[in-house]
Amino acid sequence: MTGMDTTTQTTRMFDLGDILSVTTGFLVSPRHIGGVYDILGYMTGESLFVHQLPRASRECSPFLLAQHPRLRGASVPDEFDGEEAVISWLDAMKVRFGGSLPVAPLSPKDHTHIDPITELVMMGVPADRIIPVVVGEE
Repeated sequence: MTGMDTTTQTTRMFDLGDILSVTTGFLVSPRHIGGVYDILGYMTGESLFVHQLPRASRECSPFLLAQHPRLRGASVPDEFDGEEAVISWLDAMKVRFGGSLPVAPLSPKDHTHIDPITELVMMGVPADRIIPVVVGEE
């Protein structure tokens, strides 16, 4: 991770659940997977595909924890008993850390852009099994 000066970068407020979904690896965003897409897309500057989310999370998590070191203390229970338990836990975390926090995007040098189809091939999906859909340009 390279040096990061968030004082000169634009930030955007994100729900704590979006942030903790990235830093803990557990989906606890009240916006569900949409919150994860939103924060990772903002931080990377890309419109990510589902198979790119784990890599983007690994890239973004250290930067989120550098921006908000107190979040290192947020630990997810071994298991939740339904969505109500997740909401209750998240509410307690929001009391402890705040309901939303500012997030700065990654600098381009801290994010590796990989074409989505290339990344699928890198993940072991045979190229002949990938069928791209090309939408006409307007």
